[in-house]
Amino acid sequence: MKRRLFLACVLTFATAPAAAAQCQLCAPDKLTSAAAREAEVPLRVVVETRLDMGRIAVGAMGGEVAVDPVSGARRLSGDVVDLGGFALSGTVTVRGAPGAEVRVILPTSVDLEGGHGRTARVTGLITDLSAAPRLGPDGRLQFRFGGRLQIAGADDGDYRGRIPVTVEYQ
Repeated sequence: MKRRLFLACVLTFATAPAAAAQCQLCAPDKLTSAAAREAEVPLRVVVETRLDMGRIAVGAMGGEVAVDPVSGARRLSGDVVDLGGFALSGTVTVRGAPGAEVRVILPTSVDLEGGHGRTARVTGLITDLSAAPRLGPDGRLQFRFGGRLQIAGADDGDYRGRIPVTVEYQ
C-alpha cells in the first residue's frame, strides 16, 4: 500500500520596486524626456494574486507540480495525486511612467518552509511577459507567472515562502 502525504503550498511575494537612476554628475545638463518622466514617476509593484499550487498528496517517490503562467493550469508528474483546491498563477500589477520599458526579475528558485524544518523548492519561475515589456499608455502593466514545485516523498505539510519580484525601468 502506498503511503500518501498531504502537501499544500501557497507562495507570497516580497516586492522590490526599483527605478534606475542616472548619475547626476555624469549626465548631461538636461535629461531626456523619457528619463525625466521615469525619474518623476516611481514604479509601484502590487501582488494581486499569490501563486498557489493547490492541494496534493505525495507518494514515496515524490514528484512535481507545475503551474502555467498563461493558462493557470496545473500539471502533476511523478508520484503525486490531485486533492482538489484551486491552483493559481501569480498576478502582479506594475504602475509607473506611461510607455516606459521595464525589466522584471524573478529568482531562479525559492525555498519554501513547512513544519518540522522541512523544505520544498520552487524552480522555473516564468512570466507571460514579452521580451521587452512596456507599461501601457495608462502607466500600467499586469503580468502573470508560474513555476514548478519539486516535492520529495517524505516532505508533507503546508509550505509557504516569499518570491522577490524586482521591477526596474530600462
